[in-house]
Amino acid sequence: MSNLKEGFRNKLLSYITAAFGLVAGLAWNDAIKSLIEYFFPLEKNTILLKFIYAILITLVFVFVTLYLLKIFEKKEKDD
Repeated sequence: MSNLKEGFRNKLLSYITAAFGLVAGLAWNDAIKSLIEYFFPLEKNTILLKFIYAILITLVFVFVTLYLLKIFEKKEKDD
């Protein structure tokens, strides 16, 4: 029974963490859009603005993923 409780707690923790991650992601979404609009004062909802935003988000995602992979690989080597 304690194994069931531990599994439930772990799942609950992962769901709560994912929810906080979603909220943080939405906050970053607004911040990055505002930053792009500040540096590239174009009309809102132009196709160019959407492509700039998509490219910027993709680059951030790639760099964060590579950084996390490097950290986890280093941790596995240490273990």
